[in-house]
Amino acid sequence: MAKPTQTTAHLTNHRRSVNPEEREQANGHRGVIVWFTGFSNSGKSTLANKIDQILFQQGCKSIVLDGDNVRYGINSDLGFSRKDRKENIRRVGEVAKLFVSSGMITLTACISPYQDDREKVRRLVQEDQFFEIYCKCPIEKCEERDSKGIYKKARAGLIKNFTGISAPYEPPVNPDLILETNHDSLEVCTHKTLRLLETGNVFLESNKIPRHKNTI
Repeated sequence: MAKPTQTTAHLTNHRRSVNPEEREQANGHRGVIVWFTGFSNSGKSTLANKIDQILFQQGCKSIVLDGDNVRYGINSDLGFSRKDRKENIRRVGEVAKLFVSSGMITLTACISPYQDDREKVRRLVQEDQFFEIYCKCPIEKCEERDSKGIYKKARAGLIKNFTGISAPYEPPVNPDLILETNHDSLEVCTHKTLRLLETGNVFLESNKIPRHKNTI
């Protein structure tokens, strides 16, 4: 739990009338964060939304926090400096924590280029409530997929602090899963992700376990 600061010392952390365990029992699954990280166009958002669709069809409570989408709202005041990137991930992590406490499977698709920032999010929840998934894809392949031309603009110097071009990306040191999204299909990546959640005991009821076709 975060230590009180000068601005929070006088506040009270109110107890909820419905605790997380009760919500999880009602949902039939645990509340967790599934954190997809990788370059832009590495497949994070596509995979997160595919998993979300399957979970929804199975009656699970899930939500996607997309790195681009949050910048239209709660993070609209942030840029792409190191300081702003750090704050961006901090806010996403805190929002994800709230969803986890409500028993939801929270799928985040953020580049989140810095190991330290990702580790801080991991520490917001219990150890078995965080799954880090590295969407590993060579930047050259990501550029091939770039229909919006953002990589081209970044290489031309029109976009500053662009991850992989003018800003660093620190690959996960010990991710829960590495997906080779440069050659593995969406179906294969989906199966591997769902299998990770199943073996991680996310699903408390057998009827909540997605029966996704194994195409590996």
